[in-house]
Amino acid sequence: MKKTINFNKGFVPSVIISAIIVVCGLIGFFVKGINFGIDFKPGLVEEVRVTAPAASLSYSGPAKVTVNVSRSDMELVVSGTGAENATYTYSFNEYGTMSALAQAVKSVDGVEMSALNGSASTYNSFLNSAKTNVLSGTPIYVYPAGNSDADADSIRQALSGVSGVSVKQLGSGDDISFQIRMGVDGEATQDALQTVVEDTLYNKFGKEKVAVIKTDFIGSSFSKSIAAKAILMLVLTILIIWIYAAIRFHWDFALGSVIALIHDTLIMMTFIIWTQMEFSTTVLAAVLTIIGYSINATVVILDRIRYNLKMMENVKSFKDILNQSLSDTLMRSILTTVTTLIAVLSLFIFTTGSIKDFSLALIVGLISGMYSSIFISSSFIMACRKNWKPEFGVHHSLKRAEKDTDAE
Repeated sequence: MKKTINFNKGFVPSVIISAIIVVCGLIGFFVKGINFGIDFKPGLVEEVRVTAPAASLSYSGPAKVTVNVSRSDMELVVSGTGAENATYTYSFNEYGTMSALAQAVKSVDGVEMSALNGSASTYNSFLNSAKTNVLSGTPIYVYPAGNSDADADSIRQALSGVSGVSVKQLGSGDDISFQIRMGVDGEATQDALQTVVEDTLYNKFGKEKVAVIKTDFIGSSFSKSIAAKAILMLVLTILIIWIYAAIRFHWDFALGSVIALIHDTLIMMTFIIWTQMEFSTTVLAAVLTIIGYSINATVVILDRIRYNLKMMENVKSFKDILNQSLSDTLMRSILTTVTTLIAVLSLFIFTTGSIKDFSLALIVGLISGMYSSIFISSSFIMACRKNWKPEFGVHHSLKRAEKDTDAE
């Protein structure tokens, strides 16, 4: 028979320790504040690619000529004074290389296309389209797909001197690009932020190699809206879990599990505040992950308590049932947490950037989740059931035996 551990002796000390940690978190919130990442702050969001151009386009003439490049074709639109309005479409199935495409474009008056890499494929090529697609005397470059002369780490290193910047790789292969986010404090304009980022990249990689695919500027009202939605999502998640636990278990079990979830969230936020870890959407994902993990660990314990309420004989108090249930599930809780920690520690050791923060937040949450499942939720349930009577936990088989005896 398994040894029963008196977990109830640790309930009061654990509640006191947790309360102290949460109070420290509240003090830190007012003293240090949350270090919100650029996901929750106004600023610049820019998508770039770094590769050598395969061709250049320019125009000398009185008309307006715009160029649009899709995955399968390139389109030149001629309009305005001094030219006959016309649209020229060049299918990449017909013009498969940059040299072939440059040769075909010569038929348009005033437009000059130079193949810098004539053998490069035209399929899935792209422009520096966030800047302009109107041809002029200054060349617009056409870039080949699938090539990159930089990775996320090298772009991060190039922008290391610019404060408040994060870099994330988007896609792979033919669609590889990099998302650059730059938060802003104060009244800096979109143009000023763009100039800082782009000039830094131009100096590092060369102006012709940096293609700005897309640019957005997030205003302060929109960033506040994102933060509000994140809080709402967190509250709704806990509310739905509470409803689920209330349906599956008794109200005190459900409320105990929700208190454990709120405890884990506050413990993680205390750690994030005092370490000044950047609170980004990745870290928010870690908090939501821990909520799901913690409720799973708590439900296993609650299920065992419910089982022992029905099956344990000769119990004197609810405390005995609780201690037995926690003892029955202790090894399962430890093994599950340790095996998960091994995987998360690997992420923490071998990764960088936002994934490192994600894994560090998970480490804190995993430890807190196991602790709260055993001590915090159980201590609340214990407090609710202090007047529990043994007759409510009579063994079902005893009831059946009594019925059989009466029947005889």
